[in-house]
Amino acid sequence: MRPAAAALILTTSLLAGCGGTPTRTAAPDGDIGLRVVSVAETRLGRPYRYGGAGPRTFDCSGLVQYAHSRAGLAVPRTTEQQLRHARRVQRRHLRPGDLVFFRLEPPKVSHVGIYAGNGRFIHAPSSGKRVSYARLDNPYWKRHLVAAGRLY
Repeated sequence: MRPAAAALILTTSLLAGCGGTPTRTAAPDGDIGLRVVSVAETRLGRPYRYGGAGPRTFDCSGLVQYAHSRAGLAVPRTTEQQLRHARRVQRRHLRPGDLVFFRLEPPKVSHVGIYAGNGRFIHAPSSGKRVSYARLDNPYWKRHLVAAGRLY
């Protein structure tokens, strides 16, 4: 093979590599949200305990912090801190892994859940109950929903 032909083949091969599909070094946001939901689902049925941050017992913000940490994200511990750090999203733009915030005892926002998709969220409801799914269209939750946000 002539040197000029070899150089042309080598150059063409190198340039072809530049035009290929780029590789991802980080998971897309949707993947992070799905990982958060997946972790939260492993905690379904665990008992509520005020101050519980897992892995055996949870309060609402403890479940959020636990699920995010297992998905590789550091988040604040309390509901109010989580609300302050969340980037607000409109309800129609909710994605799995987003947070939904509720005002159960005015004036403060006192409850948080993890949106799981299809109008459902996972939360640690209250004393005597267990981590479970609930629906945003349930009249109780619909009446108390005040914000939604994304921590990733």
